Amino acid sequence: MAWNWENSKWPNFTWDPARLVAREQAFLLHAGVTIGATQHLGNEEQEQLLVETMSSEAMTTSRIEGEMLNRDSVQSSIQKQLGLKTDRRRIPAAERGVAEMMVDLYRSFAAPVSPAMLYGWHRMLVQERGDLSDIGRYRTSAEPMQIVSGPVGRPKVHYEAPPSKRVAGEMKRLIEWFNGTAPEKPGALPALTRAGLAHLRFELIHPFEYGNGRLGRALAEKGLAQGAKRPLLTGLASAILSRHKSYYEALERSDRTLDATEWLDWFADMALEAQEKSLRQVEFLLAKSKLLDRLRDQLNVRQRKALLRMLEAGLEGFEGGMSAGKYGTITGASPATATRDLVEMVEMGALERRGERKYARYFLRLG
Repeated sequence: MAWNWENSKWPNFTWDPARLVAREQAFLLHAGVTIGATQHLGNEEQEQLLVETMSSEAMTTSRIEGEMLNRDSVQSSIQKQLGLKTDRRRIPAAERGVAEMMVDLYRSFAAPVSPAMLYGWHRMLVQERGDLSDIGRYRTSAEPMQIVSGPVGRPKVHYEAPPSKRVAGEMKRLIEWFNGTAPEKPGALPALTRAGLAHLRFELIHPFEYGNGRLGRALAEKGLAQGAKRPLLTGLASAILSRHKSYYEALERSDRTLDATEWLDWFADMALEAQEKSLRQVEFLLAKSKLLDRLRDQLNVRQRKALLRMLEAGLEGFEGGMSAGKYGTITGASPATATRDLVEMVEMGALERRGERKYARYFLRLG
């Protein structure tokens, strides 16, 4: 069976819009709720949300490709790009590059896509990669662009992209389609449908020598942000990472057919999952702000330090809960003082205790 880009009807995908109506409506509704909730955050919390969202997306979109980055370096680079206070650490090229791409994606969310924009993202992403031939341009190699697995000598070809000589033309058509289906355009498509199709087409073309997964997910984020009409990152990569195997399976099932219904089903569910997590992050920051305001004059220096450390863990929570031993390590308190401080924080309503005596663990109480 031929690859779908070899089909005479390529790239005219078909799908069942009725299958997506409810999820398209849910996406716009949740986007409005998230935007409304964000407006209740103070300036400091809004900056924190922006940095945390960008850094999480940068970390996870790279991790999907097997690249593990340093979170502190990514956050520091994002803060620098946004003109925020930073620790001025030296940032490695990989962390700096993906951070720059995320900030540019955020700032230029409403701008039409262009080859120059994609070339720029690629240069940011692969800066200082001396092993690559095509940096900041589409691939030019005469060798097939294949996704393979298995032992050397007996590889299994999962997918083969269009040859390099076709890439410029394919990308021209994709860019024209993407810009022509944006909100307010005569050919506008719903947000999830447009973002999902854009990501699928980009990955099938595989236009660059390296970095196609990250660039394709950035393009999908741009489509969702334009659909919501606000520069909000939905957090696609974080949702994809939790089920990356099914992500690649869904892409592979879509490389020989022009019926995109199954892919869009998968993509819509994943995007809504990401959106729900983003809303929970906003709600967490609101609860955090209220908690710190309420306890402003009640906490001693040790208690505030420990509480802030627990809050730094974010939505995932402080692993294993706080114990008297951990509290002592963080604050330098003796065992007796640690226990007394933690009991007081329970009485204040900052923490809740689970277990007794040496098995007691303390968790945030944000509700």
